[in-house]
Amino acid sequence: MLRLFVGLGLPEDLRETLSMLERGLPGARWIESDNYHVTLRFIGEVAGDRAEDIDSALAAVRAQPFALSLAGVGHFGKLRKARSVWAAVEANDALVRLQASVESAIVRAGFPAEARKFRPHVTLARIKGETGHHVANFLSEHGDFRAPPFDVRDFVLYESHLTRHGAMYRVLQSYPLG
Repeated sequence: MLRLFVGLGLPEDLRETLSMLERGLPGARWIESDNYHVTLRFIGEVAGDRAEDIDSALAAVRAQPFALSLAGVGHFGKLRKARSVWAAVEANDALVRLQASVESAIVRAGFPAEARKFRPHVTLARIKGETGHHVANFLSEHGDFRAPPFDVRDFVLYESHLTRHGAMYRVLQSYPLG
């Protein structure tokens, strides 16, 4: 079985910029900067032969390259029990169209549609325990975070291996845009 997701990789300079936000959150397990990405579609556990169906469907996705920007930070979960903190992706019509095309491809490959609304972000840390004022401080301190735009020229099918130190990602296939 393979644990798969589709995402956008980030350029090295942006990953370095994001890693500078890693402080001030007790109980946070910071994501390795090499693992920073924007998830377009989490697929989950898949048998190897089904992965070939996914690859074929994703290879048929057509979209043009576009620029993407990160600005601001946020969290998932209630403030007192936040599960993660993240950098926000600015609203972008080309990204929404690409994500919709990827979603359609995954459904064509025989998987159920994603029930959750697409909320593009880059996860920075996962958090355990009471977090209220620490997360509030983090959000306040980094609320004006902004990174220069970067060019999205492809999207990627990743395999995710869960370890006790966090997830490790491996690129299975890259799909060029344009």
